[in-house]
Amino acid sequence: MCRIAIGIFLFAGTVLVFAQAALQQPAPQGPPPTLEEVRTAMGIPSQGMDLRGQQDKVGFASTSEQMAKVWELSAAPPAPERLGETPKSGVAGVICPHDDYIYAGRIYRQVLPLISAKTIILVGVFHKYRKFGAHDVLVFDPYPAWRSPDGNVPVSPIRDELLARLPKDDFLKDAAMHDSEHSLEALLFWLRHARPDIEIVPVIVPVAGFARLQELADHFGSALADIMKQRNWKLGRDVAVAISSDAVHYGSDFKYTAFGEGGVDAYVKACDQDRSLLKGPLAGPLTVAKVQQFFAICVNPDQPADYRLPWCGRFSIPAGMLILDRLTRALGLPAPVGEPIAYGTSISAPELPVRDIGLGQTAQANLYHFVGYPALAFTVKE
Repeated sequence: MCRIAIGIFLFAGTVLVFAQAALQQPAPQGPPPTLEEVRTAMGIPSQGMDLRGQQDKVGFASTSEQMAKVWELSAAPPAPERLGETPKSGVAGVICPHDDYIYAGRIYRQVLPLISAKTIILVGVFHKYRKFGAHDVLVFDPYPAWRSPDGNVPVSPIRDELLARLPKDDFLKDAAMHDSEHSLEALLFWLRHARPDIEIVPVIVPVAGFARLQELADHFGSALADIMKQRNWKLGRDVAVAISSDAVHYGSDFKYTAFGEGGVDAYVKACDQDRSLLKGPLAGPLTVAKVQQFFAICVNPDQPADYRLPWCGRFSIPAGMLILDRLTRALGLPAPVGEPIAYGTSISAPELPVRDIGLGQTAQANLYHFVGYPALAFTVKE
């Protein structure tokens, strides 16, 4: 769940194309947090520069026993709402939520097992970018490995190969920024449970205008394609992209009450709005116009720090989709096809019964405060 409430601009329509104006980026909120301050707030602090720890051990599993139980229970009824047929394992990419397992576990289970590649590009939300003053870059971590409940996960050596190919002003490499963020570890633990030998390239995406996101994704996708060609790697078989994002955040504390303060009617309309995005610009053959449409629904294109619709992946989803677009073109593949799989919310199903093993919630869930969960896969035909 996005745990920072930011001002929202309501949006009443869909616009396909925007001129890219000069963007005024938000000012930092005072001095950025120090690495020591960030680690003090972590559930399991990182160890020096050798191992990235765990930000959240309340909403996410932190032991192998917890992860095994979550995995088992997430496959039990009731199943989430189906939005389409589930593709075969070996997909090129996914969009998956990062909220508490107690709420969203059934959605994770619908989509993350579809990834079978060993090397996974993790594209995540950078919730606290304002505190760090980060913008218009991709943020990488400096760690050789990340902790998970089932064992440490190595960062792929291709991370440094990618960075060597990217323009210097395209990226930051920062431990404190990654230590502050929970949106990637949420997915990582499921991926590691399913395949113990995975390697990852973690990236979080702060605020940026659409033209800049496209530029960053073009550079990243081209560099990744070169590396894959050198190794004879295939998209889906060897490499996949996992994009982290929850859907709508509804309620007065999220500063989003487009359909009223809450209640059944507001809930139904908010969920319908989420489904329209999953079945609309995020579905079908991927095009830049569709990605731009999604971006403009979620933020003010001229001031992208201003929300219109609070999907926390307003930057991670466009960045991840544009990376897939550039990557497939560079590899000579057809456009990726977005396939909506499932949808749920923090109140659409009973909690996973995992409180007795030490898992809980990081925020309330009711008709006046709820979060949507998207599950979508990207497939590419050879």
